[in-house]
Amino acid sequence: MTASGSSPLTATQLVAAARTEFDADVTYLDSATMGLPPRRSWHALQDALRDWRAGTALARDYDLPLARTRQSYARMVGVEATTVAVGSQVSVFAGLVAASLPDDAEVLTASGDFTSILFPFHAQAARGVTVREVPLDRIPDAVTGRTTLVSVSAVQSADGRVADLEGLHAACADTGTRILLDVTQAAGWLPIDAGYFDYTVCAGYKWLLAPRGTAFLTVRPGLLDELVPHAAGWYAGSDPWASIYGGPLRLAPDARRFDLSPAWHSWIAAAPALDLLVGLGTATLNDHAVGLANRFRAGIGWGAGDSAIVSVAVDDGAAEHMRAAQIMAASRAGRLRLSFHVSTSEQDVDRAVEVLGNHVVPR
Repeated sequence: MTASGSSPLTATQLVAAARTEFDADVTYLDSATMGLPPRRSWHALQDALRDWRAGTALARDYDLPLARTRQSYARMVGVEATTVAVGSQVSVFAGLVAASLPDDAEVLTASGDFTSILFPFHAQAARGVTVREVPLDRIPDAVTGRTTLVSVSAVQSADGRVADLEGLHAACADTGTRILLDVTQAAGWLPIDAGYFDYTVCAGYKWLLAPRGTAFLTVRPGLLDELVPHAAGWYAGSDPWASIYGGPLRLAPDARRFDLSPAWHSWIAAAPALDLLVGLGTATLNDHAVGLANRFRAGIGWGAGDSAIVSVAVDDGAAEHMRAAQIMAASRAGRLRLSFHVSTSEQDVDRAVEVLGNHVVPR
């Protein structure tokens, strides 16, 4: 991206330009719960809704933004688009993996991880599948030859801790253990190579700035035939619009066989949001988000961290002061969780430090 007739913009200038796309009326530090839509997404959605109301919308046209989003997401996580399936929620994709496990399989996960990548495996208990939980930092050491699959989040939802992905990969390579990595709290700010893992899942409504009803699955190509597409419908067909009626089974040859019939308007807004993020690049997004998180950490007297999420214990007066100051964040696992993204400015961070500084409980 360049300004007309000028030199390429710096990373700082690119982020500043992108931030003008957001219109929050508050100090918004809660992308880990729900990302804000950039203006381009909002306008695209309003146009689509007007067409729907006017009766001029064409169903096939919704395929175009979905295909664009699939391509953008693949680029963001470093894989081919043919390895990406789209759907509406993470737990459905995790359920596909859970159902593919052999009887008596052992699944290893992090204590307190998000239930969308836990419950589908617990639900297989009747056929002998067991789930073993250990602290996040112990997972690489806890992998054994008995472990069939590790299901874990790249970044913990509750507090922003980042998993040791290199250590996890090495440990599982030694034992032949498969990995399901949830990148919902990572993709959009943390560099992720989805091809490094057997399966990854991601919800789009947080750091990817898309509406709810957008989710992604990546499958290592050699593993496609190990997953049964239990939820296959017309959109999983080799040619979806020729797969609406009747047998025989004619699924897509690639990861599209796991596609779920899309929530159309969600993908209308997702495509411009992913365009924005891919245009900035993950390295720029990471530097910005982690830099702001560390600015907040420094402001409350903490050392630097490696996450765009900061989890702090606060006293009983913090909530009232945050409401008065119109600061939006989340309460998770008994602590205040703040998250910093492309929509966040240094002024937002400084405002949070000013309001919360005296309410942080010393560690």
